[in-house]
Amino acid sequence: MDSRPANDGQPWTRDELIIAFELYCRIPFQRTKATDSRVKELAALLRRTPASIARKLGNFGAFDPQLAARDISGLTHGSKLDRVVWDEFHQDWAELVVRAHDIKSELKPGQRIEQPLVQPQGPSERITTVKQRLHQSFFRDAVLSSYNSRCCVTGLPIVECLVAGHIIPWSVDERRRADPTNGVCLSATFDRLFDGGLVTIEGDLTLCVSKRLRGLTDHAVTEQVAARHGQKIIPPTRFYPDPACLRWHREHVFEVV
Repeated sequence: MDSRPANDGQPWTRDELIIAFELYCRIPFQRTKATDSRVKELAALLRRTPASIARKLGNFGAFDPQLAARDISGLTHGSKLDRVVWDEFHQDWAELVVRAHDIKSELKPGQRIEQPLVQPQGPSERITTVKQRLHQSFFRDAVLSSYNSRCCVTGLPIVECLVAGHIIPWSVDERRRADPTNGVCLSATFDRLFDGGLVTIEGDLTLCVSKRLRGLTDHAVTEQVAARHGQKIIPPTRFYPDPACLRWHREHVFEVV
């Protein structure tokens, strides 16, 4: 008797690919393995084997230019629909998050299915709150996984102390709320310095500390902050910060003097 899950071996549907791509964005590429807990969770939801899910995540990796730049190749022999889903959602993060949420809700038998977020005709406080929560969760996962859960300035690997910080704030550009290329992974201290305009990042990923901080003589400031002026941040494995976002931060937030 065939003990494989019911859908294993069946062609992947568009909806399945959307939620697989969302997972691809949330976890480090090196963890897209059949043994990963989130891969197993998606396998159970789609009634496929973890190995099948891992292979599909590897197919998406074949389209990732930042993996290619590091001489890391994904799995070949993906379908044309894989590429269609990549092209459609790789620049439309907010829609990816909402669509994946709705699809997963509909696939959970026996559980209360939330009303799909893409159907209401007008805004509501509940819909807005749920969308914000979904965007925040996806953004944090995507940014932290891109930096291997380390502060890009100090290398601090304590997840509880890390912030997925927006380069352009939510209040300024709503379209980029869920966009991981509008984010950097920073320790709580450097996130506050970044938001306050006391540090910024150049287009070549060089950290720039304001002259005001570099002019202070306090030992803690000189050793822990000012001394890092001119150093390169630890680059992400994917979702490099958008140079246009970094430029906006330098022009509108950073204190030059």
